[in-house]
Amino acid sequence: MQIPWRNISWVIILVVIFAHYFQSCNGQDYGEEETKPAAPPPEQDNCNGIFITYSFEGREKVYPLVKNVSAQAWSFKSMLTVMNTGINELKSWKVFVGFQNKELLISADGAVAMDGDGFPVKVGKNGTTLAGYPQSDLKTAIDTAGDFTQMAAQISIKGTQFGLSEKTNPMPSTIKLVNEGYKCPAPKRYKTYQQVCCSRDPKYKPKNVTTKFMPRSYGDLSITYDVLSAFTNRYQAQVTIDNLNPLGRLDHWNLTWEWMRNEFIYSIKGAHTHKKDPSECIYGPQGQYYKDFDFTTVINCQKKPIISDLPREKANDDKMGKLPYCCRNGTLLSPVMNETEARSIFQMEVFKLPPDMNRTALNPPQNWKINGIMNPAYTCGPPVRVDPTGFPDPQGIGITTAVATWQITCNITTPKPKQAKCCVSFSAYYAESVIPCNTCACGCEQTAKCDANRKPLLLPSQALLVPPENRTKLAKAWSHLKHLGALPSKLPCPDNCGVSLNWHLDSNTETGWTARITLFNWRDYTYENWFSAIQMKKDFAKGYENVYSFNGTKLTNQRNNTIFMQGLPGLNFLVGEVNGSDPNNDPRIPGKQQSIISFVKKHTPRINIQGGDGFPSKVFFNGEECALPPEFPKSTAAFKSQFGLLPAVLLALFTFLLLTDGLH
Repeated sequence: MQIPWRNISWVIILVVIFAHYFQSCNGQDYGEEETKPAAPPPEQDNCNGIFITYSFEGREKVYPLVKNVSAQAWSFKSMLTVMNTGINELKSWKVFVGFQNKELLISADGAVAMDGDGFPVKVGKNGTTLAGYPQSDLKTAIDTAGDFTQMAAQISIKGTQFGLSEKTNPMPSTIKLVNEGYKCPAPKRYKTYQQVCCSRDPKYKPKNVTTKFMPRSYGDLSITYDVLSAFTNRYQAQVTIDNLNPLGRLDHWNLTWEWMRNEFIYSIKGAHTHKKDPSECIYGPQGQYYKDFDFTTVINCQKKPIISDLPREKANDDKMGKLPYCCRNGTLLSPVMNETEARSIFQMEVFKLPPDMNRTALNPPQNWKINGIMNPAYTCGPPVRVDPTGFPDPQGIGITTAVATWQITCNITTPKPKQAKCCVSFSAYYAESVIPCNTCACGCEQTAKCDANRKPLLLPSQALLVPPENRTKLAKAWSHLKHLGALPSKLPCPDNCGVSLNWHLDSNTETGWTARITLFNWRDYTYENWFSAIQMKKDFAKGYENVYSFNGTKLTNQRNNTIFMQGLPGLNFLVGEVNGSDPNNDPRIPGKQQSIISFVKKHTPRINIQGGDGFPSKVFFNGEECALPPEFPKSTAAFKSQFGLLPAVLLALFTFLLLTDGLH
């Protein structure tokens, strides 16, 4: 038989080719060569503390595509790494990233933004502070045998930025650790990379901590999240809100947070949620897991619920009330006024979802935020695990403790210019004109017919009783009468504040001086149990003697330059604005309260009343810091002595005619 060698040779060639192909594939997929991890930067090896890096990974244009460079949006990605290379465990790490290109953060995997209430967060040009979640603590290499996953946190950041050319690499202005007890030098900057080593401050004296968790911190407002009992798929929680700042306050508080693991509130006592809609549970992961569950009885399924206090009439309700410190219509008074009413409590039953189906898998919500009606703005930090809260034992013997406790610390933020909620005007016995509230002190929505940036016009004292929007003709007449200069074609806008205060220097003698404070309420809302406080420059409050129509006291300790005032019993209502005697012609009349405050000069012999020492450096109403004028009244004594009382009489007559003639 003749062997077909030609065909066999082709078969052999094909076998060799295929064998070589498969060998090549095996070499690619399962070769013995391994990619070695990149060596750490040399600075990391020399860092005995917390090593932080920021790496810019890239960006690209996003719609709409525009020719204006400052308006073009770019999506970007970056990586923030926080690593403990020291000998001390870092609890609840917080890092400030100095974003400066109008960034809008869409996500930060492994962290939450302390300056917002959940992503997306608009950080603008001022940067933001990121706090670790779910990994908030960074252990040391010594305690973990060098386990990187426990020593470090990597945060993948995605966002949008504006105002950059294509060749620019947008980097933050700085990165630094903001935890107490650490110092950070300026970071080393490269084209797309920054790094800094933050070390322990040698001057910092840490507290002697004998507890397992972080010590409780002091803030203007403290929120405690206690888990009272825990089960496989649910737990009972208690939320306690404590007002710790003597100048802090909340009225009709609204509290919100963000559930991070699909939890939902099954029941609540001592408070209520603004929305009760089971559809978010039924059509969400909750309904997929609890298939036979009746969600119509569930209190709230929102990822970001809004919770408010109950009215006082619900305090003894068997189903909703009967909790200590609940049901006060959302009022948290200053502890100076009433320590008992400076606290609020409510309880709720929370259901969980996999993979947290065991009694030790407890995760508090994040991104806490609380606000009120006429109150200061609070910024809240992330929940920090602290030692469990102790409660009196129901049997009256000893105490019982919570299963787990977290503390959320909130602090008052100073209002930005033109974002206050109240304002102050200055006047004095030696000056004819009133220094009015600042233009747009509480914001301006309509600026088509007025100038939001122009200095306010001086006013006669009678104008303080007229609503700010109706003072134009009085201001013009006063300017003409007193020859205060030519008026601009576009007059300044009003202050637009719901509450204003006037501080008037009433007298000044060799032994003492007096001032008159007047509160004006320009809204139809009545302020119950109101309070006001003034801070004097330096130690001039030492001369405080008495407040005659209010209940006044000088605070002690770190606020010894502060005078605290509240209404007397039965007179603690600052009523709202009402119509004039002729509503069709007369301007509305504000609610008003006033009192004289007396001071002695025995303890402040060098005080210069007319030089500005007789005016407060800060004024508060119900916890909100009010906007102050940038100047003080100027003396017009020479003018008075030259012309006598005739101009004042003419002015009073002219003002009376304006008010009675219905001029607005």
